[in-house]
Amino acid sequence: MSDVAVQEGEFVGEAAVGEVAVRAGESLAEAAVRTGDPVDEVGLQTGEFGGETAVPVAASDLWSALRRRTQARIGLGRAGSALPTRHRLELQAAHAAARDAVHSPFAPDVIAAALPGTPTVRVRSTASDRLTYLQRPDLGRRLDPVDRAHLPTGEWDVVFVVADGLSSRAVHEHAAVVVRETTARLGGWNVAPVVLAEQARVALGDDVAHAMGATMAVVLIGERPGMSAADSLGAYLTHRPVPGTTTDADRNCLSNIRPPRGLSYERAAAKLATLMARARELGLTGVGLKDDSGHEEELERLL
Repeated sequence: MSDVAVQEGEFVGEAAVGEVAVRAGESLAEAAVRTGDPVDEVGLQTGEFGGETAVPVAASDLWSALRRRTQARIGLGRAGSALPTRHRLELQAAHAAARDAVHSPFAPDVIAAALPGTPTVRVRSTASDRLTYLQRPDLGRRLDPVDRAHLPTGEWDVVFVVADGLSSRAVHEHAAVVVRETTARLGGWNVAPVVLAEQARVALGDDVAHAMGATMAVVLIGERPGMSAADSLGAYLTHRPVPGTTTDADRNCLSNIRPPRGLSYERAAAKLATLMARARELGLTGVGLKDDSGHEEELERLL
């Protein structure tokens, strides 16, 4: 009989294997040795293939190539009816990192220290603690009345609001650099003191900008952690926000700012500054403002 191509996930006897050519009467171990492919071990039940308990199996080149280009968990294989131990432990670690990102306390001192020479103001939402913040999203969108009264006012073109959101880790690691890189591209703009907001949602920026008299709000906020990223920063741009009236359709968003796996600081700042300039020219943000900048370099890097 001629060689038989076995795809990953298909079965030879009772064992799931990666892609390997198996000849009639040949064990998977013999096939791996004959082809010279790199191998992993797959457990077999006693009595399968002459009583073998484990055999080397060639790993799929296709899945390996795809895994190098994404953090998604694909082509992980299995051990019996479950994931291989290594991948299961990685999944549990990712879940723990996501939980830690959500519950880790916000440290505004970290942000202020990373912005030397830049004035900062600290505020809170009406969510009194983390549990309330998670259970009552609406309270995270409202500025604490006492803090609102202490905000400076002026004819600001833009105010940057650094908010903890659902990942303080993302804010601590990325927000200050994005502020510095973006403001460096805003020649001639009147930039308000940076507002450091605790227990805050995106819409808190509407309240802040309205109270300070800023034309635009840029909210840099920790995004909801996933199982592949717990440190993703988002940037939300809103022109002339009105508390309680402005909706998500009135905003522009840059997501997944987290080099080297996500959007770089330089690319994010360049996109954000370009959107801000166009928003000022058009007098709007949201669905009416499109990012028409080219993505060829980013696609080339990813592919």
